[in-house]
Amino acid sequence: MCGIAALYYPALPKPIEPARIAAMTNALAHRGPDGSGIWTAPGVGLGHRRLSIIDVAGSPQPMATPGESHVVVFNGEIYNYREVRAELMDLGARFTTDGDTEVLLHGWRAWGPGLLSRLNGMFAFALYDAEARSLFLARDRLGVKPLHYVELSDGAVAFASELKGLLAHPLVRRAPDLGAIEDYMALGYVPDDASIVAGVRKLPAGHFLLLERGRPMPEPVRWWDVDFSQRAKGSTRDLTAELVHHLREAVRSRMVADVPLGAFLSGGVDSSAVVALMAEASRQPVKTCTIGFEEADHDERAHADLVARRFATEHRTRAVASDDFGLIDRLVDAFDEPFADASALATYQVCALARETVTVALSGDGADEAFAGYRRYRFHAAEERVRGMLPAQWRSRLFGALGAAYPKADWAPRPLRAKTTLLALADDGAAAYARAVGVTTPATRDRLYTAATRTALGGYRGEQRYVATMRNAPARDALDTAQYADIQHWLPGDILTKVDRTSMAVSLEAREPLLDHRLVAFAATLPPALRLRGGQGKWLMKKALEPWLPKEILYRPKMGFVTPVSAWFRDALAAEAATLARSPVLANWFDPAAVERLAADHRTGRAEHGRTLWQLVMLDRSMRRLFG
Repeated sequence: MCGIAALYYPALPKPIEPARIAAMTNALAHRGPDGSGIWTAPGVGLGHRRLSIIDVAGSPQPMATPGESHVVVFNGEIYNYREVRAELMDLGARFTTDGDTEVLLHGWRAWGPGLLSRLNGMFAFALYDAEARSLFLARDRLGVKPLHYVELSDGAVAFASELKGLLAHPLVRRAPDLGAIEDYMALGYVPDDASIVAGVRKLPAGHFLLLERGRPMPEPVRWWDVDFSQRAKGSTRDLTAELVHHLREAVRSRMVADVPLGAFLSGGVDSSAVVALMAEASRQPVKTCTIGFEEADHDERAHADLVARRFATEHRTRAVASDDFGLIDRLVDAFDEPFADASALATYQVCALARETVTVALSGDGADEAFAGYRRYRFHAAEERVRGMLPAQWRSRLFGALGAAYPKADWAPRPLRAKTTLLALADDGAAAYARAVGVTTPATRDRLYTAATRTALGGYRGEQRYVATMRNAPARDALDTAQYADIQHWLPGDILTKVDRTSMAVSLEAREPLLDHRLVAFAATLPPALRLRGGQGKWLMKKALEPWLPKEILYRPKMGFVTPVSAWFRDALAAEAATLARSPVLANWFDPAAVERLAADHRTGRAEHGRTLWQLVMLDRSMRRLFG
């Protein structure tokens, strides 16, 4: 795992000062504390910070071919690099290192962009081709590793793993992007390919960018997508066997490392599955770690201990306070952009615990998106069945009127929030799902924004990305489209961003075997009834894991990293919430009186606004850090 940065002049090969690249990579030192390197030539400069995982003593970066006709900087891991290396050697390639980086150089020379389809891994890399005078940038299929870029006023294009790497360049103009603020308030994160800094973009997951000397800046090209429109054939028994094969391959391929390796263990299905398969493949006890909480209803240590004992892992736990909001500024620094998933606090803590004994940790992230593990899929599928029974015009009138009349009950469990359900049924399925995965509703945002902000947005809504994606999804039914949209937006924007930034903040490499692209592609072909059955998400996955895991692990209610933000803003953070109305930063876009009412209504219990208040706190601190 590493940090990369690059500068490239598409029009003219202007000289590049190595110090400029050094400043950008130094801002990424946490991603690679084990070494650094810089390479420059007329019109191009590449920089690298290294966290040594494979071929620890070799494979320095930037890495160049003899004669420096091709040079690469690479962040990530290629899990099948040995197989690709053997194929390239059969074609005449000669390797001088034992790592995976050199595979990219020879692979580019042999196959060009076709190299990407041969790679199984998580990666973001920049490869300069001196013969073609081009710079090729690529990001892995599902967006595990990040890559940001921006066009500068002097004609250069700058790239970096994190936004802070770009901001180390003096020509990056620091101005907020209003559309990204709306995206963040709607979704809780700034999605691909947007950025909170105007002009900066993220290379989307599964895309590449080919810049060529003398040609204008191109748009990213999609090189991979997950397809939910096909259906696997075969008996449940055969599909279960195929699933187990994919699970085993995904875990075993991610256990290759020349440094200590372990796993996060929450006691949930996904991390327990990863640990079970690691134990099966390992000759040594698997190193596992768990974060526990003081509050019993948030604490999963008993379940994690059960799995640890079952597989005789070398297990470590640490109890932390679920109200450890003292980490807020640490998170603001790690994420750069505002990020409102409060579970990042616990994720940071478990990463810090893991880093005490290992350099690589496997996680269970990705199975909920691939195998339909979230409760919202069940609700969406049920709502879509109801929508299919009535014409849209009738639904809009009937459910719209009922929803408007029904009292609001944010405090109640979702099945009892009839107002939310009725209004969702009155609307288009894609629009309703986009609101369901969001944080702050359009109506609440409108009340919070100033009139000038509403005018400047011109009707733009952060939910529009989800709606467009769902309406154009390669899918057959409602469950397919919801999962597809989450894989395109929620997964890279929230889940993978959270894991990447918190793990890299402590120089830990996190690997996600349940996001092996072959496993994800297979899961997308499963009939809906094998993903979601009888209200049970991840149905086939759980059945496949029954030989390894007890039913009390497989079929217990999903918990996850719960952070009680609502309680915070009625107690320890009540004063913090009250000061939001006086924030000169937020006043640029939000009505102070509306923010004050929001905080007061939450504090007194008249309404539930905990997540929105958390959004505003993180936005305020992030914007102050970025823009002063």
